[in-house]
Amino acid sequence: MSEARTPAEIESDIVRRRQELAETLDELAVRVHPKTIAGDVKARAAATVDRTAGRAYVAVNRTVSDVRARFTDEEGRLRPGRVVPVALLAVGVAGLVVVSVRRRGRRR
Repeated sequence: MSEARTPAEIESDIVRRRQELAETLDELAVRVHPKTIAGDVKARAAATVDRTAGRAYVAVNRTVSDVRARFTDEEGRLRPGRVVPVALLAVGVAGLVVVSVRRRGRRR
């Protein structure tokens, strides 16, 4: 059997439990406060944006490295056999865009 507790021990236990309950209620009040909730949402959104931006940076960096590797040799010099066709294609597309814009301007 358990030992009988004195009234002072019981009272001390009640005081301690009240303090614990008060602390728990204070923590809950802080957690459900609108500013706390808004701050948590902002922090999660910022973390998501940072994570997404980081992934995008890695993807872009990988793509740029791949493109650079295709158009340069081991010493970093351009490979004309690969650069010239792409440059001609770019000039052709730019020319088509200019012609298209001019035609639209004449129609109006």
